[in-house]
Amino acid sequence: MDITLTTPAMLFPAISLLLLAYTNRFLALASVIRNFDLEKENTNSNAQIKNLRQRIQLIKNMQAAGIASFFMCVLSMLAIYANYQTVGSSIFACSLVLLLYSLWLSVREIRISIEALDMHLSQLNLPTKKRVWNTKNQKK
Repeated sequence: MDITLTTPAMLFPAISLLLLAYTNRFLALASVIRNFDLEKENTNSNAQIKNLRQRIQLIKNMQAAGIASFFMCVLSMLAIYANYQTVGSSIFACSLVLLLYSLWLSVREIRISIEALDMHLSQLNLPTKKRVWNTKNQKK
């Protein structure tokens, strides 16, 4: 399949925004880690630290895969510009695979983040409130 020079270029804004989102996640997680106080935490401290380490590794790998995808995207544009269509198409396909891998890591990190929030909520020992709705969607 022959692709034009503009096909890989269309990924530039998407990858750039994704890398910005990953950086924001990293900065937020770094803030949580810097403010983590072992003395205030209870028996879940080891589990929380393990969770934070997993998330940092995933974010690092997400960023690396996103950057590699961006690099491959630019490389494919260079190959297409130099009239190496087949090579450019293959490199672009690799770029898409790396982007998919980055997104998959992002989903894994979000799931671990949700587990961390659940762990934190369980420490608060708050009673859960159940809402009962009637058929007219009004609270009873």
